Order: sequence, then C-alpha cells, then structure tokens
Amino acid sequence: MNCELLATCSALGCLEGDTYHKEPDCLESVKDLIRFLRHEDETREVRQQLGDAQILQNDLLPLLVQHASDAQLFDAIIRLLVNLTQPALLCFGKVPQVPGERHHFLQITSHLQAYKEAFASEKVFGVLSEKLYDLLQLDWEQRQEEDALLIERILLLVRNVLHVPAEPTEEKSVDDDASAHDRVLWAVHLSGMDDLLQFLACATSEAQWALHVLEVIALMLRDQTPEQLAATGQPRIAAQQDEDARELEALRQREMVERRSRLRQRGTRHSRFGGSYIIQGLKSIGDRDVVFHKGLHNVCHYSSDLGKPGARVPRHRQPPPDPTPRRRSARNVRLFLRGFCEDFLRSGFNRLMALVKEQLGRARAEDHDETFYLWALSFFLGFSRARGFRAELVSEALSVSAFHAVEQQLRFCYEMMLIDKPQIPAWARRMHLALKAYQELLLSLQEMDRAPDPAVRHGSHVLKNNIFYVLEFRELFLTLFRKFNAAQQPRAFLRDLAGATHLFLRLLEHFCRQRRSLVVQNKKQRRRKKPRARLTPASPSPAELDALWPRLEAQLQVCAQELPKEVPVPFDAAAETPVEEQRAQALAQIQTGLVAGDAPRALALLRASREVWPEGDVFGVPNASLDDEIQLLQQILSAPLPRPAEAEAEEPEGGEDEEEDEDEELEAVRVSEKEFSFQDYFKRFACVPVLRAYGLLLRDYERNGPRTNHYVARMLQRLARGLGMPGLLCQLSLFSTFRRLLHDPAAPQVSAPNALWVPWLEQGAGTLESLWPLCLSSHPPVLQGLPCPLSSLGEGGQMLLCSLPDDDVIGHILSHLPGPARTRKQVVKQLVQLGLAHSAHDFPPPRKGTNIVLWTEEQELELQRLFEEFQGTDDILGNILRHLTARRSRARVMDKLLSLGLVSERKELYKKRRRKPGPGLDESPQDVTVAGHQEDEDEEGNMGEEEEEEEEEEGRMEAEVGELVPAGEAPELAQSLQQDGLTGPLLWLMTCLRRTATDRQQARLAQPVPLVPLSEENEDAMEEPRFQRLLRALGLRPPASEQESFWRIPAALSPLQLRQAATSIARGDTRGPDPAEEEEAVGDMEQQAQAMRTLQLAQSKQLAPGATSSSPEQSPGSDSEREDPGPSQPRPKRRRWLDSEEEDDPDSPAAEPAWGDPREQEPAPGRRKHLHIEDEDED
Repeated sequence: MNCELLATCSALGCLEGDTYHKEPDCLESVKDLIRFLRHEDETREVRQQLGDAQILQNDLLPLLVQHASDAQLFDAIIRLLVNLTQPALLCFGKVPQVPGERHHFLQITSHLQAYKEAFASEKVFGVLSEKLYDLLQLDWEQRQEEDALLIERILLLVRNVLHVPAEPTEEKSVDDDASAHDRVLWAVHLSGMDDLLQFLACATSEAQWALHVLEVIALMLRDQTPEQLAATGQPRIAAQQDEDARELEALRQREMVERRSRLRQRGTRHSRFGGSYIIQGLKSIGDRDVVFHKGLHNVCHYSSDLGKPGARVPRHRQPPPDPTPRRRSARNVRLFLRGFCEDFLRSGFNRLMALVKEQLGRARAEDHDETFYLWALSFFLGFSRARGFRAELVSEALSVSAFHAVEQQLRFCYEMMLIDKPQIPAWARRMHLALKAYQELLLSLQEMDRAPDPAVRHGSHVLKNNIFYVLEFRELFLTLFRKFNAAQQPRAFLRDLAGATHLFLRLLEHFCRQRRSLVVQNKKQRRRKKPRARLTPASPSPAELDALWPRLEAQLQVCAQELPKEVPVPFDAAAETPVEEQRAQALAQIQTGLVAGDAPRALALLRASREVWPEGDVFGVPNASLDDEIQLLQQILSAPLPRPAEAEAEEPEGGEDEEEDEDEELEAVRVSEKEFSFQDYFKRFACVPVLRAYGLLLRDYERNGPRTNHYVARMLQRLARGLGMPGLLCQLSLFSTFRRLLHDPAAPQVSAPNALWVPWLEQGAGTLESLWPLCLSSHPPVLQGLPCPLSSLGEGGQMLLCSLPDDDVIGHILSHLPGPARTRKQVVKQLVQLGLAHSAHDFPPPRKGTNIVLWTEEQELELQRLFEEFQGTDDILGNILRHLTARRSRARVMDKLLSLGLVSERKELYKKRRRKPGPGLDESPQDVTVAGHQEDEDEEGNMGEEEEEEEEEEGRMEAEVGELVPAGEAPELAQSLQQDGLTGPLLWLMTCLRRTATDRQQARLAQPVPLVPLSEENEDAMEEPRFQRLLRALGLRPPASEQESFWRIPAALSPLQLRQAATSIARGDTRGPDPAEEEEAVGDMEQQAQAMRTLQLAQSKQLAPGATSSSPEQSPGSDSEREDPGPSQPRPKRRRWLDSEEEDDPDSPAAEPAWGDPREQEPAPGRRKHLHIEDEDED
C-alpha cells in the first residue's frame, strides 16, 4: 500500500474486540481518503488498495455504527462509503476489453462483493434507518440543504449495496438458500428500512426522491418473478401439480428413448470386429466408393462432415445468450417481499408511477432511468394479476398515455440499436424490457374484460377502442417482427414477442366481433413529387406567323389606348436572376403573348419593359409612336427567342401547381379514417419475416415452454387454415422441425396439443408433391396465391400466381396478363393496392445472369469433352462457354475445371494473345492489310462475344464504352481538366494518340494499344473520374476483364480519327474535319512516307553484293520502285536491332533486306552494325 495511504488509514483508529477507538484525526483522515479517491488514476489503484486492506469492513462500518452521534464524522463516512461502493461500471465507464484493465475491473467487482457481505448486518442498516427517520421527521422549513444531501446519500448507499452483482460460483447456494443479496434484504427488513421506502413512495412532500425509491425497489426485487413471488405461501393447486407431473413424465420419456437408441447403436460384435463396408454410389476423395468402418446401424447417420470442426461464426453474428435463470430466494425473504409488494400496491404505486412519469417527461431524470419505469410496469402489473387483479390499484398504468410511452420507448431503442453500434446488447435489453411492459399492459386489459364490475369492463372497452384506433399501435408488432435480428436480440425477446402478438390478435379479433364495424385511423405519407418539366410547345412556322400577324395588327390598332391595367412587372430587384436574363425573359413573355393572341397585354408589357430598360433601344425609343411599336412587335414575333416554357422546364422547383407543392410541404402525412377489416389486417402477417421468426421459435420447442409453443402452433394454424395458405408452411426448415416433432416422444407434452398439428399435417400430406417446388421459394405473393384463387385480380388473372415457374412473379404476370400492355411498376402498384403485397420492396427486379448452381453428371461429361476438344486453342474458356448447353458464368466454369483436375491453375485458361508478325516478302501490302483487318475483326468478334457473356452473367461493363459519353463533351472536359492543372497528362494523351496514328498509318496493322502511365502524375490522372470520362468521349475503352489493367486504344479507330481526337484535346474542337485539315493530314502522311523511303534506301546501302539479286519486281527500273507510295498504300513497318562484332555473313538470312536497292555496295568487313530500323514520332 502507498505510504501516505497507509498512514491515513492508520490514523482512523483501531478495533479492540467489538469496540472501535477512533483517533483524534479520524475526521481529517476520512476526508483525506475522499481526496485520494477523487484524484485516483485510470487503474483505480487507491480503490483497490483500500479493498485489499479491508478498510470498509474493519474501520468504516464500526465507526459508522459506534460513532453515529458525531454528525460531521457520520456525514464524512457516508460520503466515503458512497464513493467506495459505487458500481465498477461507473468507475470505468464500460466493461474493459483490454486484459490489464479488465483485471482491475474484476478486482474491484470482487471487493464490492466483499463489501456487500459486510453490509448484511442489522446494526448497519439500523443506524442508517434511524438517521433517515430523524431526517424525514423534519419539516421542509426546518430541513437544511445538508439534510437533503444526507438523505440522498443514504439512498444512494443502499442503492449501491443492492446493486452489487452476485457471484454464484463463489456463493455456491441453491434454491431456498439465503444468498448475500437475501441476507442484505433481511437486514433491510429487520431495520425497518422497507417501511421508510414505503413512506417516501407515498408522501406528498418527498416527491423529489421518487426515482431513487423506484430504483431501490427494483434492485430489491431483481431476483424475483411476479408469478413466483405471488404464489409464495399459497398451497399448490391441482393444475400446477399436474403440469409438473407432465413435465417430469416428458423428461422421463425422452430419456428412455435416448437410452433405447444408444442400445440399438451397439453392435452384437466387439468394436474391433465390426467389419468394413462399401457405400455404393457415394464417392470418396478418389474415384472409388466410400469405405465405412463402423457398424451397419450407424450407416444412416453417416456424413462427410463427421469429425470436422464446425464453421466458426463471427462474434458479431453469434446470437446473444438468453438471460440466466433466476435463483429462488429463501422462503422468509420471499414472504417479506410479497408483503412489501402488496403494501406498495395499496399505498404508493399509483402516486410513485405518476411522479416518475412526470419527471421523465420533463427531462429531470438521468440517462436510462426510464428502464426502472418500464420494469415497474412489467413487475407490478404481473404481481397484481397473480394476486387477484384489482384495477383501482394499478389505475395509473392502465391508460393510453402508458401505452404510448412504452410504444415510443420500443421505437427509440430500435433506432438507437441502428445508431449506437457498440452498445447494441444494452439497447436490446432495454427493448426487451419495454416489450415485456407492453405485454403486461395487454394482459391487464384482458383481466379487465373478465372483471365482474361493469365499470371496469367499460374502461377496458374504452382503452381498447382508443388503442385499436391508432395506426402506430396496430403496426407495432408487424414492425417488431420485420426488424427482428437474431444476431442482436435474444430468443427470449422473440418468445415474449410471440406471446404479445398472440394476445393482441385475440383482443383485436374479439373486439371486432363485438361490433359490426370498426373505424380506425389511417395515415398516408404524401411524398412530394418531383415537378415535371413542361413540354415546350412547338414553335409556329413562319407561314403561321404571317397568317397570325394581320389579326394581331388589327387588335393593336383598336386597343392601343385601352390597355389592361394589371400588367406583370418585368423586373424584380430582389430576384437573384441577372438583369440581362430578366430582359431576355421579358422579350420571351412578349413573344408568348403575341403567339397566344393577347396583343394588348404584349403591348402593355413592351411599354413597361421600355420604362425599365430605356438604354439600347431594345424595346424601342422612349417616345416611340404606335406604328413604331407595332413594327417592333412584328420583329419580336418573328425573332427566334427562347420560349417561357423552356425556362420553366429548366427550373427544378417549377411545378404545375405551386400552391399544391406548398400544401404538400406543410402536410407531409395525411390522416384519414377507414373501416377496419381484421382479415385484411391478419393477411399482413403472412410474410417472410414473420414466418422466419416463428420458424426459429419452433426450432427451439424443447426450451420454449408450453405457452410459447402454443402461440407458435396457433399462429401457423391460422396462417395455413384460417387464411387458406398452407403453401406458407412449405419450407424445408419447417419440414425438418416437423420431423423432429413427430419422432419426439415428449413433443405432445412439451409443444402444443396434437389437435393443432395433425389437421395441418393431414392437409399438407396430400398436397406435398404439388407444394414441393415452393420449398425453395419464400416469396409472399407466390405463397399467398397457391392455396386460394386470387379473385381480386379480375378476369383472366385469378390463377396467375398459382402456376409461377420461378421467382420472377411480376415477369410471369406480365407475360400472361390479358388486355393492354402494362409496365412492371403498374402491376406492382396494383398488387399492393389489392393487399396481395405489403410494399413494392417485396418484388425486387430480376437479377441478371444464371441461377444454375449444381452440375449434373451429363454436364460434367460435356465439359470434359469440350475441354479436350478446345485444349489446343488460344481461347479455351471462351470456346467452351460458346458451346456449353447450360449457360454459366466464366467463374463457375473455371472453378469446375479446377475441381475436376483438368487444369492446375487459372493461368492455363487465360486467353493467349499473340503478336501478329509483319508481312513476308511474298505478301503485298494489300494482302497484309486485308489479313490484318480480318484478324482484327475475328478478334473483336470474339471479344464482343465474351463481353456479351460477361454482361449477361456478371453484369460487368461493356468493353466499348465510348458510346456512353457524347463525343461533344471532349473539348469541355479537356478544358476543365486543363484548368485543374492536368496539362501534363493531357499532353501525354495527345502524344500517345498521334504516335498510335502514325504507327497504324505506316504498318497498316491495327491492334489495341494500351495506355501505360509511367509517371505518377499520369497514373493519378488515369484514376480521375473526369479524365476517364474524357477517355470514353474519345472512344477509348477501359479494361474489359480482370486480365487487363490499362485503358486501350481500340483497333477500330483509324489514324485520321486518332488525329482528330488529339486535335479535339488541343484545340477544344470535336467537329468534323474541314477540307484544310484533311489536306494537312494528307500532306503529313506523304512526308512521313517519303521519310520512310529515305530510311530504307540508307539501309540498303550496307547490304552485301550477294543480296543484290532480287526479283524483277524489285529491279532498279521497275515501276514499283519509281512509283511513289501515297498515303493510301504505306509500306509495312519493321523494327530490327543488329549488333554484332563479327563479320557479316552474306548468306545469312538476317542480312537479307526486306526492301533495298541492288545497286548498293556491301559495307567493309569487320564493321560493327548497330541499326534500329524504326520510325517514331518523338513530338
């Protein structure tokens, strides 16, 4: 222990026998300890050292008991005890995950459990009770601020002691044995502290302690259940005894069945001589059948997964554990708590709940204090029902406001689960607590219906009428089922949800039967529609304007003096529109008025605009005559001005009716009333989330309990038989559970009565073959349509959903729907209106690609045959995909080839792209060009087929993306990129385009050329979205597959198109080439061809004399040499490096030129040749 801390603790005093002698500096030492705790570090080292030294047990509590008369010392000790006993969670903020910090957390928790053992003393609580009683005897005029603080600290100390968690492994106590918590409660009872809590709950002058009292009561009863506590001291009735006997018999039957199965699995022979067997038809790792080394009685349980570790589920996907079962307290403690609860219900429940609700509503409470309110609703309503329901004792909880508060808390907890991800378990527990409170409210309503007092029954009727009227209360359980997440919420939440839903449906159905019609609230959220742009009316032709002008001129002559008084002001000084645009709009409005035949209004608008804009004489001279105005109006009528409709169409806020848009903004939700139909409401439970949740509950029927299994069976029966939808239960998971039920001897007792299962099983057995295709589908419209005719679809559409071949319900309806053609959206909207679907989200758009997953034996043989056939080709995978009978994706086929062992790695299936060699000596340029184009067309065709397959199967991007972006955007994109500092990448792109154009012009062979950025600046530019858009506008294509990494210049682009693309980047012009540009391009091509001829002649000067013999076509006087190869017939390009120290061999084929002049002489022997025959544009 720290020296200062040790000296401080030594100055407190000493204990001799049962007497504690305090030191003179005892008060200062207690204050020093408080100061040490206030300045402790994150590891809470001071708190741990005090716990290890047992200062609380040996010094503080004896001081508190024996020196309670010293007011200052008593107040200081209470402050220190409140600090020492505060929960470890408050010390650290949260449960630490770091091992070191978690060790400190567990150490402090163990000290708190030791403190709780020390507080289980009647003397300690006796002193606290006496001091609290003396403080409460003071009137509010005599009570000082220090007295109020001391009352609060005593309540906090009791709260902290009761809050300490139990440690079952350390206590090792069984039911009806007194634990540490029970001993503390018994000390509270003997000291009279429980009576003081009752007084604080019902006293009108002590309303400020309402939340503290409720928290202490909640901690006192945390290990109790209302049913078990209410039954304490009561004789067990025959029904309870029979139920226990049935459960015991069920367990005995299950144990006997398991024992028989184990006996059957034992063979008559010894395990070493059990034999080995071959399972025919089941292949092992190789091509042979599986060898089974166990007895024949275990063959049915054989699986390839035996002995393998199960799939590891991530921690965030593991279902949270259910709450641990509560241990039953000692009988005397339970009797004391039962009496306490009865007295609390009679005296203080209604008042305390009203005070707590008021403080929560006015935000006077701390965070999460509403959980104590929800717990009190759940516990005391259940206790009241179990002890003989009396509505007047719990009248404060039986109100619409209580239902509303719990419903809002449920929705708030769900929203916080979406927002506060790290605290999902805590919010899930609070949500479960709110659900249990809501369930108890519904159970209390049911008890009110059974009450003999007609006033109570009338009150229940009024409550149900108000609850069933509100939409949020009716939609609550559907929302909870749809939002249930098995990885975040425990199964106990789902059990309580099923019970609350069952009760709510029963109450609602019974309430609807009592009345002929039920009018409920209906809310429809109006979504603000996007304003549609007005269609611009067609501009009248000049002939129509000429025919219209005489009539307008006559109107102007007549009404020149009597113009309309109300003329819109053409200028708005407060508008953000520039003055020039407002002047153009005024001209357009004048033209619109003339076209509409409203000549007086157009003339009045002209004069008003002249007053606003007198400069420039746009609207005429200031003192213009009528004839001048008429002439000006005629010019405006025939002028090509933008119409006002176009300007309105461009505005995103413009709509057809501005007043209607304002109403939609003010009234986002429209509330109306409609007649309620229970059958239509219950149909909404026939959906996938609800069925999935009940399937999860049914899977755990052994741990559910009779009531929960009854709720599940009842819901499934009502869905299958009440709604006539047995297809809903046609799920493989449910069939597996039904099989377990039928083979479980304890199922009739553990689950539900056989009367709920057998009728559906008998009905489903006859139609199992017809319902089997639906086992792989859980689409609600499909399952709704199977068992009953859909007469609401109208003529010709009653049985459309009964014979759906796949999951594309809407597509099948559209293909069979008679009458005019309808869109997919119209059909979905009609299904939602008819109640056949909940929302449009139930019909997702069909996915592209194939849904085939399994490979049959015939398909595997076909794949092997195709692989052997195309094994020597350049594109093995592409040829196989084109010839496969069942279309599959490239990834599926590649994986299957690997699994069959036909290839060892994926690289063997990649397409082999070979570089095409230059033309030979015996090929003419025309032949080479045709062959090159033919190969390019074949390659592009193959690539097009592969891209088409990838688009259909994997939804990838097309290879040629240039068509997706208009070419006219290239200048604007280049200009914006240049303004952003990307001039270097633009110059690099222009150089690549021009160099590729030159290469293709000379070689006459077009191949896709990749754009390889070598600098970091160019590489960053290639990842810029706007730069990629520029590449698409120029006709370049992105990487077509995973095998490509760079953008490519397609082979289809000609040299002229590439030069135009480079020019569009440089000049910002993508229009077609004018004749001057074409002549310039042709001139450049001729100059480059002449330079190529000069380079070839320089090469031929170094050739050997033996190479001078050539064909007549290459003689000096031949026409082929004298003929100037124009730009339309360039010579093929050759790249060749010759670097040798040896003498040239005249007979070597490497020394034979492709083009040359036989008159040239051989170079000197021994001369080193270093030639790079290549023509590149270095610009």
